[in-house]
Amino acid sequence: MTSTHRPSDGVVTSGVGLFADALDAQAVGVNRVDWRPPMEGTEDDLVTVATDPLRLDANRRAVDAMTSTQAMVVDVAPASELLGLERGQFLHAGPPLKWENASGPMRGALQGAAALEGLVDDPEDAVALFESGDSVSLEPCHHRSAVGPMAGVVSPSMWMWVLEDQTDGRRTYCTLNEGLGKVLRYGAYSPEVLQRLRWMSDVLGPLLGQAVRATGPIDATGILTQMLQMGDEAHNRNRAGTLMLLRDIAPALAQSGADAKDIAEVFSFVGGNDHFFLNIAMPACKLALDAARGIEGSTMVVAMARNGTEFGIQTAGTGDQWFTGPAQVAEGLYLGDYGPDDANPDIGDSAITETAGIGGFAMATAPAIVRFVGGSVPDALATSRRMREITIGENPRWSIPVLDFMGTPTGIDVSRVCRTGILPQINTGMAGRVAGVGQVGAGLVTPPANIFPAALSALAERTRSRR
Repeated sequence: MTSTHRPSDGVVTSGVGLFADALDAQAVGVNRVDWRPPMEGTEDDLVTVATDPLRLDANRRAVDAMTSTQAMVVDVAPASELLGLERGQFLHAGPPLKWENASGPMRGALQGAAALEGLVDDPEDAVALFESGDSVSLEPCHHRSAVGPMAGVVSPSMWMWVLEDQTDGRRTYCTLNEGLGKVLRYGAYSPEVLQRLRWMSDVLGPLLGQAVRATGPIDATGILTQMLQMGDEAHNRNRAGTLMLLRDIAPALAQSGADAKDIAEVFSFVGGNDHFFLNIAMPACKLALDAARGIEGSTMVVAMARNGTEFGIQTAGTGDQWFTGPAQVAEGLYLGDYGPDDANPDIGDSAITETAGIGGFAMATAPAIVRFVGGSVPDALATSRRMREITIGENPRWSIPVLDFMGTPTGIDVSRVCRTGILPQINTGMAGRVAGVGQVGAGLVTPPANIFPAALSALAERTRSRR
């Protein structure tokens, strides 16, 4: 075999670094290549998908559909009105789930929501209600064009953000953010949690709805563009986004004619909750990703979601099919005396931000986030670079200043994940394993590796059926 490299070009190495180190010690030029074998058992499916004549154009169309979506906040209204939720119907984060398989924080959130809706007087009494299943039902938020952080529980009386793509009228939804600590989405259901939720339905939701309608559509995609330039990554850091939202609706709130005390409480609640914009960022990302659904031949992931028991993904080319595996426990920083034994496995629809290329994929835009989830600033920069290896392209709207304004890594490609073995990086809050505890920390987590070969296999099977 004839080599195209001259002796002066040095040696190309991959894998274990010992050989390269030995050459370095002998002053031999070395080009180190970061190569790894594909995930075990995926070789045949990778060949099938790679030779699919639809794939390249399908993935291009999927990314274009996603990045061209403009998400506008157009309203705030009750879930009963927006989603048609009736008494006893509950939505939850992640793939489909039965009560008997629900984790502690998911059970706690459902118990609290049952008490909020008046189905029981005491959240503890809701256990028997859900065990019987006679008058209640559970359904993923994603199945109703919605997303929910952490447990993601939605009940009829909860008020929700409404986001719309005004070119085609598609809409997505998300509840209002409660803040941090002992809150329903982390599985807490104490009297103060329920009192806050009632205030959110009686005061906060109606005032926000009035302000949004008076202000006119608010450009959520545009705010995301700006906040990524201002130190947010839109999953665990939303400070700039929250303040920009408050700036936009402040005049309408002040002129609403509502009781001055209520207006002041709304300003204080929103301004004091740095995570408030997360519940707009999430449906904005879902709206964009949903535009790519149903594109035959596309290997792009359009949803990553966790219910506290399982982690599931969906792809553009496989419709509404879920590919699931066991949710992992995040590694990170704990609050107070809590530790790893207190943490529940990963939970929440908020990984929709990483699916869209922000959150953990854009950690380089928010180096300060490492103080909340662990790691270091170099880790944050390296993560954004590494995520580019498993994505189809970059988002020209959302850029990373410190990486020479590189667009955020966009369009997780199932085939690239299987070929490189690199898993998507998610930064997340951690809920207590026991119902009622609330938040115990924050950290970094990846999906279970097996779900990507499963999705690849389904994509390969579809490709073979077309031949």
